[in-house]
Amino acid sequence: MDVRAVADLSPDERRAVFERDAGIDDIEGDVAEIVERVRTEGDVALREFAEEFDDTTVGSLDVTDATDRAYDEIDEGLRDAIEDAAGNIREFHERQVPDDWREDFDGRELGRRYRPIDRVGAYVPGGAAAYPSSALMTVIPAKVAGVETVAVATPPADELNPATLAALHVAGADEVYQVGGAQAVAALAYGTESVSRVQKVVGPGNRWVTAAKAAVRNDCAIDFLAGPSEVCVLADETADPEFVAADLIAQAEHDANASAVAVTADEELAKRVARAVESGIEGERAETIREALESDASGVFLARSMPEAVLFCEEYAAEHLSIQADDDEALLDRIDSAGSAFLGPYSPVAAGDYAAGPNHVLPTGGGARITGGLSVETFLRSTTVQRLSADSLDDIGDTVETLARAEGLDAHAESVAVRLREREPGEDDERLRE
Repeated sequence: MDVRAVADLSPDERRAVFERDAGIDDIEGDVAEIVERVRTEGDVALREFAEEFDDTTVGSLDVTDATDRAYDEIDEGLRDAIEDAAGNIREFHERQVPDDWREDFDGRELGRRYRPIDRVGAYVPGGAAAYPSSALMTVIPAKVAGVETVAVATPPADELNPATLAALHVAGADEVYQVGGAQAVAALAYGTESVSRVQKVVGPGNRWVTAAKAAVRNDCAIDFLAGPSEVCVLADETADPEFVAADLIAQAEHDANASAVAVTADEELAKRVARAVESGIEGERAETIREALESDASGVFLARSMPEAVLFCEEYAAEHLSIQADDDEALLDRIDSAGSAFLGPYSPVAAGDYAAGPNHVLPTGGGARITGGLSVETFLRSTTVQRLSADSLDDIGDTVETLARAEGLDAHAESVAVRLREREPGEDDERLRE
């Protein structure tokens, strides 16, 4: 792996690093066709797509009962790991639940209340790999928020992965369907004979899933559009090059399209990280790792100074930001755009992927500039509450009437004026009610 100087990057190289996208443009037409078929043909389309895309003949689409059996049947060690991770994730998300509030603002009683969405759909990837962690990360915050029904779609198979099913049991999924890809998103968004329609679809997935979320978002709310996974490691001379390299390799393991970058102002560290990456690529997914790390969107970058390295990280707006440096807190304070930050040498991204507690469903492709990751708030809607006394309405009446008439909305102004007309100064609310 070569070390590249940040200052020497060409416009094309900068675009490759900083303008990452979900890669859905060239499949939008195909996805639109899949979505429309599911919307109009229902279960028939889902079964045909299972044969075509998953090479699986699906009997019942509803496999909710299988989650209970899987929990009882899996290895005790795996069951304990799922329970442990679920406990940490639940505890973290319980801290996010907002309280309803009311306060007095000079006679105006104002407040905000929160209520959960009624029905939510979660996509849990499958196929080449099993993702029990995604089952926990998508379902648990929804249940903590108080969502009554969480419906999960996960790709079909001749034998569904028991770890994923068991995780869905632990997380508290209410409905589980064996349907994957773009067709799963469409089924959740529009409903079929077997799949009940939801109000919002969340969760990670490949570009077909992402394209489908884009296709349905005018009819069904979504969390956000996410592309291939990514990490940005900000390191100084105190960082362990083996640790930095391990995080880059781990991220590249996800997908050949994953992005893994490290940036430092220390030239010797940059060279040692590059060498550690080259020597650390091994295992069954070595080819995938190498392909991801050899792309123009990955690499080890040398900045002229730590301030330049910080600017690199802010522009990158990473899904996962790892800061392995002596003054990590001060560096984090200078970076506003990141999905999840991992501070210090003993905070590998993998810990957050599975069991630390924070959510691993995060914005990619620079999305962290405008949004955060999946959270309890994702599953809540808020209502503002207002109660004005006669005196408090009188206090702002002239302001409201003046602005309303300036906008040409005389009826708005009159709706205030009619309440205040002929009212004596100091006349109390009880008198007005009589």
